[in-house]
Amino acid sequence: MNALAATNRNFKLATRILQLDSKLEKSLLIPFREIKVECTIPKDDGSLVSYVGFRVQHDNARGPMKGGIRYHPEVDPDEVNALAQLMTWKTAVANIPYGGAKGGIGCDPAELSISELERLTRVFTQKIHDLIGTHIDVPAPDMGTGPQTMAWILDEYSKFHGYSPAVVTGKPIDLGGSLGRDAATGRGVLFATEALLNEYGKSVSGQRFVIQGFGNVGSWAAQLISEKGGKVVAVSDVTGAIKNSKGIDIPSLLNHSREHKRVQGFNGADSVEPNSILVEDCDVLVPAALGGVINRENANEIKAKFIIEAANHPTDPEADEILKKKGVVILPDIYANSGGVTVSYFEWVQNIQGFMWDEEKVNNELKTYMTKGFKDVKEMCKTYACDLRMGAFTLAVNRVARATVLRGWEA
Repeated sequence: MNALAATNRNFKLATRILQLDSKLEKSLLIPFREIKVECTIPKDDGSLVSYVGFRVQHDNARGPMKGGIRYHPEVDPDEVNALAQLMTWKTAVANIPYGGAKGGIGCDPAELSISELERLTRVFTQKIHDLIGTHIDVPAPDMGTGPQTMAWILDEYSKFHGYSPAVVTGKPIDLGGSLGRDAATGRGVLFATEALLNEYGKSVSGQRFVIQGFGNVGSWAAQLISEKGGKVVAVSDVTGAIKNSKGIDIPSLLNHSREHKRVQGFNGADSVEPNSILVEDCDVLVPAALGGVINRENANEIKAKFIIEAANHPTDPEADEILKKKGVVILPDIYANSGGVTVSYFEWVQNIQGFMWDEEKVNNELKTYMTKGFKDVKEMCKTYACDLRMGAFTLAVNRVARATVLRGWEA
């Protein structure tokens, strides 16, 4: 089941639990607006090339729409629709005043020069500048984009609308980016894990962790978990996987990974088959890479007691059912990886106020939001006698539905 089908399934289950009116259910599912634009640029050799850019704006009942922009050759409209909808639910679970959006350009950023990427970003911004904005839709970086991309969007948008730092988040610090943003998703994963383990009378210290994915989120999660006394026994990235049952020295691995751009070849651990990492013996499994990695083929073999979904949609619905029967507790993605969008919200707030926070304040505020978010999800679990995934979805859908009805938008 793809990400869109899985998201729709969870949404429909939540609407049944909440007993929402069918007209309201339909209006919550339909995207507010889908934008598709042609972006033609001159390449460095003078030839012209065209790319398709798009933005799916899902819902704005609770505030401006929010979501990443990805540059990838296989940008799939269905997946982007799912991720835009997922952002609506994620911002609602985090209880930040946003709706959901997602977008991107179908291109391979590795095949474009910096100047070509800049021209492409500026043309895309010219095409959508009147459809985004500080109080309309606030883009952020995603796959294949980063702070530099956001800086170009900010600059191009400001040519039309005046200096508007709050139009994008994930910017360079020098242009109004927030301290703590780089680590935010990984730090949010730590706070979410602490909240869950605390519910079971446990702490991060002494637990054995497996982290699948060692990009921004996985590497920060590994570092912060390690600092809290957690024992990371296996790690993987796109190049391979490594394991040390006594615990991997994470600071040394981070140095190795920065130098060699991979985890393989690290002296303090043995190389293992990448696919086997999900079924390694551990207490807590943190999938922090691609979607759909936990499925019916491997769900029965998983030994972890807790799964923290740091990636988007890492667990298929079929695997969900298998793991539930095994008694595995899954902390769902729409809550577990919401630290990034929460600190993006803090960045937006700082830009609007023109008053920047220190990193300690950012991290403290993030902990407050993640801890409160877990309590809210647990409250819904108790109210509707459901698991954490449905607790998170019912919480999110209920908040968006209430805002929609209060605004008089229901069909």
